[in-house]
Amino acid sequence: QVQLVESGGGLVQAGGSLRLSCAASGRTFSSYAMGWFRQAPGKEREFVAAINWSGSRTYYEDSVKDRFTISRDNAKNTLYLQMDSLKPEDTAVYFCAASSGFWLRPDMYTYWGQGTQVTVSS
Repeated sequence: QVQLVESGGGLVQAGGSLRLSCAASGRTFSSYAMGWFRQAPGKEREFVAAINWSGSRTYYEDSVKDRFTISRDNAKNTLYLQMDSLKPEDTAVYFCAASSGFWLRPDMYTYWGQGTQVTVSS
């Protein structure tokens, strides 16, 4: 079992940057693919980015490509999401999640964090 705790959210102006972290408990973090998802008020949870167990493969939703970077440090059991050139439409609660496979669909992820709020002002 994996427990996930996100941090790093906050309020930032448009064009600014934030770095989200997701700390994982347990000794099997490195065996999981990881993903970042987000959910804005009144909207469904949507895929943002995914990374495979080793970090050698990543995938991004089109609207964040070239602005966001997903990475992981298996020695520290931590997943990251570097978010640059933030836009008001990036405002949402951001969740990290763990899966046994490299998936884009949220229902394929088994373990979830509690989420961290990101608000981008215009």
